[in-house]
Amino acid sequence: MAISDAESVVMEVLWREHPLSADEVVAALTETTDWQEPTVKTLLNRLLKKRAIAADRDGRRYLYRPLLERADYIHAESKSLLDRLFEGRVAPLVAHFSERRKLTRKDLDELKRLIKELDDEH
Repeated sequence: MAISDAESVVMEVLWREHPLSADEVVAALTETTDWQEPTVKTLLNRLLKKRAIAADRDGRRYLYRPLLERADYIHAESKSLLDRLFEGRVAPLVAHFSERRKLTRKDLDELKRLIKELDDEH
């Protein structure tokens, strides 16, 4: 499922808290965007058509909730990035970041920990 950058901003709101009305989504987004109500409602409708979210009637309004799990979205986006730019390999991605910007000691320690965990599993 292809989710645009703008749609992912709406999804982040719904992943943090749900169900929410359209007005509540608009209010949550005013903190980080300058989007008006029609823009947010358009994005909600796009997400409904993609079946990334569901809308349940609550009186005269709808309450929106995610159908797409955040972990599944992150997995798909990460895989897409790796496939497009690094032939599906993680090592060149890490090498790219180490060449382009210095990895912090914390980053290096975390990578070492992850590699050790993976080694222990195999």
